[in-house]
Amino acid sequence: MLKGIRWKIVFKTSAWILSMTGIVMLMSFVETKKQTMKCSNVKILIPGADNFIEREEIDDILKKNQGILIGKSMEQINLDDIERNIKANPYIASAKVFGDMNGVIHIEIEQREPVLRIINAGGQDFYVDREGLKMPVSSNFTANVIVANGNITEFFNGKLDTLRNPLANDLYETALFIRADTLWDAQIEQLYVAENKDIELIPRVGNQRIILGDADSLDVKMRNLREFYKQAMPTVGWDAYKTINIKYTNQVVCERNKVDSIYRAAPALVRSPADSIKSNRKVVDSIVKNEILKQIRNN
Repeated sequence: MLKGIRWKIVFKTSAWILSMTGIVMLMSFVETKKQTMKCSNVKILIPGADNFIEREEIDDILKKNQGILIGKSMEQINLDDIERNIKANPYIASAKVFGDMNGVIHIEIEQREPVLRIINAGGQDFYVDREGLKMPVSSNFTANVIVANGNITEFFNGKLDTLRNPLANDLYETALFIRADTLWDAQIEQLYVAENKDIELIPRVGNQRIILGDADSLDVKMRNLREFYKQAMPTVGWDAYKTINIKYTNQVVCERNKVDSIYRAAPALVRSPADSIKSNRKVVDSIVKNEILKQIRNN
């Protein structure tokens, strides 16, 4: 009779029953421990050196939401509610809140990463993050990102929101492109929107306006500008042109600066503070130019 028993099925069933029993016992143990365990510590992790939000602000969110956590029963602490309240902060992209078996609550925060700062035509000031969402400026921290101003009508209502205006989206795409390229990240310091809605690039080195137009065929336009820099700038100098127009993908159109007169001052015996500042600025500009020329050659 024993020969007719399917032992393989019996063993599998027994193992499943034992596993389920063990899980139930473990869950019962965890639940019992949770009922008696008190919060012993709160650990907050905010990666990165650039902090829009400080630990003190997270502490304030916790106090307003749950009161003083340390010493409080873990069973009385709503971790999901804490997570929702932290995520409501406009500078936070994501948050993970969990407790361990030692009564420690862990809070892991990922901040939003701005890539562009917009000052619209009405003087309103806000950031755009890597995901293309508008976010407010902060009194705690100023992000080192490219600034766009001029004839910009994109409005910010104070809440996280997507970009509504095609021009604002072009500014965002341009800022992402510049940020991803070491040469342009070093050379382009500002975006300006002219009255005709053309986007202009303001360089760190050189007094010219670089007319981009829009973000269409951005990679082609910037490749044309790179080639122009490589061929023309070392020959004619950085201030030879008033404008460099790259809005047409098959050509680069330039307008030269007009020099009406040249004045050469007699050498001064005593240098003024203003002369020293100009001299220092020339040294800095020279360093930047050399770095940009090196980037051009490397690319």
